[in-house]
Amino acid sequence: MAVVPDVSAILAQALNDEDATFAEAVIEYIAEHEAIVPTLFWYEIRNVLVMAERRKRISAVRTAAFLSDLALLPFLVDDLPREGSVLDLARRRSLTVYDATYLELAQRRGVPLATLDQALAAAAKKEGVALFRPRKA
Repeated sequence: MAVVPDVSAILAQALNDEDATFAEAVIEYIAEHEAIVPTLFWYEIRNVLVMAERRKRISAVRTAAFLSDLALLPFLVDDLPREGSVLDLARRRSLTVYDATYLELAQRRGVPLATLDQALAAAAKKEGVALFRPRKA
């Protein structure tokens, strides 16, 4: 089964100053299965990495290597969100439109959402969307 990861679910893998345990589990799962992401994902991850570069948390070389590694994983880009559903979720659950896009995608596709964002996770639970949980070792 595929998973919908938001940026928070995998970004720690790129940053040495964060606990990457969850990110590693998500990336391993994606490698074995598949990830479905909105087009927004690729812009958002690049933006966060560039912001991290500006804060000296990551080098441009590490950014490039991380993006190259991500490109090897089986990502399916879903570029057709249901606008009305996204806006409704954002309004009802007090989410950003960006976060609501991930939630709408997981809901529509019937797959788990992988996130470390507490507000997004809480909204997913209220919407009956399963959250990704790493397998026990």
